[in-house]
Amino acid sequence: MMMKPTCVFLCSVTVLLLLVGAPMAVESATCNVSQLSPCAGTFSSGSKPSSQCCAVVRSQSSCFCQYLRDPNLAPYISRGRQVAASCGVPIPNCK
Repeated sequence: MMMKPTCVFLCSVTVLLLLVGAPMAVESATCNVSQLSPCAGTFSSGSKPSSQCCAVVRSQSSCFCQYLRDPNLAPYISRGRQVAASCGVPIPNCK
């Protein structure tokens, strides 16, 4: 009889840990530079970013450090910083 409360407690803790950890796993899985496609015109022409572009830049801000470390994206970093600044999105200090 004493095993049942212990089992319920352990199951509850496990579910809680899964729920707390789930947003972190989902958040890291959403870092995909192709999601910045609404900003393609801004990157190529240097025009002012649209509100849709800025919304996407804001939603991808947690991915900036990952993007900055990607050597394939190096040619776009300077312009990317300008777009983020135009949208009012700060660039984090990446380690």
